[in-house]
Amino acid sequence: MESTNGPLNRKLRMALVGGGQGSFIGRVHATAAILDNRAALVAGALSSNAEKAKASAPSYDIAADRAYGSYEELAEKEAALPEDARVDFVSVATPNHTHFPIAKTMLEAGFNVICDKPMTFDLAQAEELATIVEKSGVVFAVTHNYTGYPLVRAAREMALSGELGEIQAIRSNYIQGWLRTRLESEEQKQAAWRTDPAKSGAAGAFGDIGTHAYNLARYMTGLLPEEVSCNLKIFAPGRQLDDYGHAVIRFENGALGSVTASQISHGRENDLFIEIDGTKGAIAWRQEEPNKMLVRRNGQPHALYTRDPNAPFLNDSGKAACRLPSGHPEAFFEAFANVYRAAYDDMVKRHSGEEFEKKNTIYPNVYDGVEGMYFIQQCVASSKENGAWLPLKHELARP
Repeated sequence: MESTNGPLNRKLRMALVGGGQGSFIGRVHATAAILDNRAALVAGALSSNAEKAKASAPSYDIAADRAYGSYEELAEKEAALPEDARVDFVSVATPNHTHFPIAKTMLEAGFNVICDKPMTFDLAQAEELATIVEKSGVVFAVTHNYTGYPLVRAAREMALSGELGEIQAIRSNYIQGWLRTRLESEEQKQAAWRTDPAKSGAAGAFGDIGTHAYNLARYMTGLLPEEVSCNLKIFAPGRQLDDYGHAVIRFENGALGSVTASQISHGRENDLFIEIDGTKGAIAWRQEEPNKMLVRRNGQPHALYTRDPNAPFLNDSGKAACRLPSGHPEAFFEAFANVYRAAYDDMVKRHSGEEFEKKNTIYPNVYDGVEGMYFIQQCVASSKENGAWLPLKHELARP
């Protein structure tokens, strides 16, 4: 499906896998993807149940003839369409255990892919997917959506440019409380698959939200991990996967990091927060108040950075991720859309036959997905060995 048709002067055509009735993240993908008017959702396989898939299509304005009963049918029939009609990319918004077969099928059909996290069910699948991406030459993005917040991108530029000095410590936490009781036993859809080892994978809270906290630390600092020691715990009696955990990470430059994930903390919603300590300054950012970032330097007043695209204190990376003037909140959907927007830029380059960056992208890519799966694997293994220090270096994730 490579093309050298010159610059793209139309919207990208999107297909969605997942997102049927009762879905949360599928609707988020569909909303974020079209936020900047650069794409149109035209096809989908919205459920693993063919009847439900077709019944869900009208709520997305997907025509009946492009509402497919399975992802295999979607790949086959879309690939058979003329190039000026078929979809350009496929978004995968399904439970973890289905990511790999869906993404693999779409990649082998030549479609660009945007996949929800964690990227696959296990590390072996992630490594195979990276090999397929490399061979196919497609654009592949992973929706670690918190990387799209303007102040996260501003902090990343501050860290990578040396403005914070040498990064020495990172504390990244994602704290929730919604699984304090065993909602999975009440057939609550989101809880049921997230706590099922056959669908979620080797980890529960650490796979679901711990990977976000780890990815954010890596994204904002650029530090490369060396080793990890982890303790995971199941606090809700009868649950099969961890609902709380803590990991300590040694980075190659000598820095120390910690990742804490909880889904059993009363009253906590989606409290992802990170603190980064450098030799020249420290920053703190909280996802539930995403338009503010605290910057501290000894001997100086604490500085409150706001999401203001016109302010001289906000660097170019932060400004580029903004859509609204200061004081108008930008949050979850916009951050998600920033991941899509950056991936679109590379899809356009691919369509035009241009080279595009494969590894050091502003959006999370397949290599970040591999690293996330390696993080889960090593944390689970370390916890089983009573917190033993295990390697956290994965060669595919090297710059």
